[in-house]
Amino acid sequence: MDFHNTPEYKSLRSSVPLRKVVVEGNVEWSYYDAGPKTIHNPLVFLPPVSGTADIYFRQLLSLSATGCRAISVNHPVVWDVPSWCQSFHLFLNSLGIDRVHLFGASLGGFLAQKFAEFSGNGRRVRSLILCNAFNDTDVFDQTSACSSFWAVPAVVLKKLVMGTFETMNMDGSMVAAADFMVQKLDALSQQELASRLTLNCVSCYVEPQNVQVLSSDVTLMSVFDQHALSNSVQNEMSKLYPEAKKALLKTGGNFPYLSRSDEVNLYIQVHLQKYADTVYSATEPRQFLPPPSNPSTSSSKPSTSAAILTDSDSDSDNDVEPSAKTNTPVAASVPERPVTSKQQSQVLLEQGLLEDSLPAEQELQMSPMHETAAAAAAAGADDL
Repeated sequence: MDFHNTPEYKSLRSSVPLRKVVVEGNVEWSYYDAGPKTIHNPLVFLPPVSGTADIYFRQLLSLSATGCRAISVNHPVVWDVPSWCQSFHLFLNSLGIDRVHLFGASLGGFLAQKFAEFSGNGRRVRSLILCNAFNDTDVFDQTSACSSFWAVPAVVLKKLVMGTFETMNMDGSMVAAADFMVQKLDALSQQELASRLTLNCVSCYVEPQNVQVLSSDVTLMSVFDQHALSNSVQNEMSKLYPEAKKALLKTGGNFPYLSRSDEVNLYIQVHLQKYADTVYSATEPRQFLPPPSNPSTSSSKPSTSAAILTDSDSDSDNDVEPSAKTNTPVAASVPERPVTSKQQSQVLLEQGLLEDSLPAEQELQMSPMHETAAAAAAAGADDL
């Protein structure tokens, strides 16, 4: 399987443009930005040494479809960790981003921790998802050689990186993921690759007392099968974040976000669920509908949910037949009691509308007693 020919990859390249931003120091950042731009606390993906921004295409498409803003970046050409952190800070400022949730794989995970340390009390990093990450560059044992990487030919550097790729005992998707990453590695220039390897191998480590992210806001993602980092590195990460959540995958190799994307995406959504409907949410707020009205409850006033037909409505509504139109407001859910002629007369008398409301041919009929009383009253009026 070639990931370049998959519908997901083609969809990303055709629907999400690769943007570029130049920050102070003439440092260029390129990135994909998927999802609603109104969100100021997005999830930002940081690639490993061999990866480019589009290696997270399955995460960008899947998460943005759920209303999450997901950004994937390419590392710029910088040669030390503090410079990278300062440049990343300016990059976020250029996008108007307040706080971020960071997903980092290998080198990306290490730099995510260093940026959380760099941001200090500002707590610009709200949470971390660390995939096959490390906390100390000494595990690669290349500290003495990294100072000369800038002068090493690209072919030699690529062979150095590809030596960590394992293809034994792997299924088809894991082999395809490794082939895809080799192609991305070939696309890097000598300067890009040399700067990344320098960041990956220069003597540096994470100072946990300065990482302003709670352990409970960290998810450690790792695989049980063969990968570039040893089990001792995973144990050190667990000690560094004792309260972190564990996202364990049975298989996946060095690149589970490609070979096991469904599982990785699910773990990411579980991680972000904690911040849903808060000021730190990476997704759009949910739209809550009002509860439906209870038809069993009755009120003296018509419910707003009941259909009411008035004169103005009946004149403008062409869908209602004339025989069905009425001048009396009717609540559809409440049956009316019949009104007697005595009750109607009483209401009309109180409103002073009795005489005008009755046509001449339907005069009220007086009883003989009423006629005698009326004649006596008339005679008395004549005597006066």
